[in-house]
Amino acid sequence: MKHEWRKKEKEIYLPKNKPETVEIPEYKFLTIEGEGNPNSDFFPEYISVLYSLSYGIKMSPKKGIEPEGYFDYTVYPLEGIWDINEEAKKTYDGTIDKNDLVFKLMIRQPDFVDAKFVKQIMDQTKKKKPHVLLEKVKFEKITDGKCVQMMHVGSYDNEPESFKLMEIFADKENLLRTSKTHREIYLSDFRKVAPEKLKTVLRFKVESK
Repeated sequence: MKHEWRKKEKEIYLPKNKPETVEIPEYKFLTIEGEGNPNSDFFPEYISVLYSLSYGIKMSPKKGIEPEGYFDYTVYPLEGIWDINEEAKKTYDGTIDKNDLVFKLMIRQPDFVDAKFVKQIMDQTKKKKPHVLLEKVKFEKITDGKCVQMMHVGSYDNEPESFKLMEIFADKENLLRTSKTHREIYLSDFRKVAPEKLKTVLRFKVESK
């Protein structure tokens, strides 16, 4: 039976549009790091490379490669962890120049995926769809633990409004945000969906005060 994250993992990927706490276990990801304005021409290339590998993994049985434990599934959504560079942090006044952004983009992988299998798909992809950014892709296990999250509906530029609600909620729950970095999970394709209708899961790590 096909594993569909929208149906089987709603608590992780489809929160309500109000803050809530959630416990995020260890997951496996393909990741790639970079910096700069996400509105620039280069940014879609990072996304393209991750999806190229992720679909290579999903479609591997059709290429005669099937790892132990393989099951059919829907490819997970793109995620991103965002920060600003060290130079910008020295003069940070609450406003952000998008050119100073530092990002780590990622796509979660099913449990049957391991480092050996990723290398196999990576080598195959380099031959069929070579790209300089493939060298920057890593296979990682990441555990976020306790977090506050909510669904943000609207433009990415309006996210501070939702983060404010999340921080108020965390304070009421006696929780402390552990870092100014945050995670975004993109449920909408910004190339096809109007800004006011974009759906993005916002999440940051917390600990008890």
